[in-house]
Amino acid sequence: MKRTAVIASASANRLDSWKRGLSGYACTTCISDSLDKLGNDVTSAKPAVLLLDLDLIGTNGTARLGALCTVSRTIVVGGTISENMEWDFLKAGVRGCCRSEASPEFLGQVADAVLQGELWIRRSLTCRLINELGETTAKFKAHRASLGLLNKLTQRELDIATRVGNGESNKHIAKSCSITERTVKAHLTEIFIKIGVTDRLNLALVMSANDRQNGFRDRAPDIHRTPGTRKSDTPGMMQRPHLATLQTAQ
Repeated sequence: MKRTAVIASASANRLDSWKRGLSGYACTTCISDSLDKLGNDVTSAKPAVLLLDLDLIGTNGTARLGALCTVSRTIVVGGTISENMEWDFLKAGVRGCCRSEASPEFLGQVADAVLQGELWIRRSLTCRLINELGETTAKFKAHRASLGLLNKLTQRELDIATRVGNGESNKHIAKSCSITERTVKAHLTEIFIKIGVTDRLNLALVMSANDRQNGFRDRAPDIHRTPGTRKSDTPGMMQRPHLATLQTAQ
């Protein structure tokens, strides 16, 4: 995979520092103050790695963050990232989180690990992630009986259901399909009835189970060895487990 990266922040000083850490990458710097403005640049560049300033996400930016994570392996860099915040980022598709005071060299190590398909998360989230995967697997099995019902969907409904399974918002689906958000909601109501689910989460689980049945690669991390740890060379930097994951297409 090509070593390309987009580094995004409203701070020119941070951009310069991060760029030094990614000296082995073909970097594009984006001075931006919101994810909305950044989205088009990332979609156009399709970098292997996106280094994203926490300040750009804001308090309600997790949903928009998910769309960026479908394009690039995303690393969030910020001063104070709580465990719950990091968990939300992980569920949105973020591959790693770092403190903003991390050295450029350390950021380069994180980018290399993420580029190789690994996760860079705090140790306390490891068990939480394993438990979540176990619960999700159980839900997949419970929904296998629903898979045959997908044949009842029209081509448009199947397209929308697949996009929901990929984590796309109604707004993004509407734009991609050249229809209104109201029409997307109407299609989703019909899909819920045909498949026998009550919400987007359960629809996404059905679609994910369908992917597995058809031999598609699982998007969830595959933890197949005891995590090691990497120790930061930055004082006060939290150690993070080094988890092996399946490679996923970007």
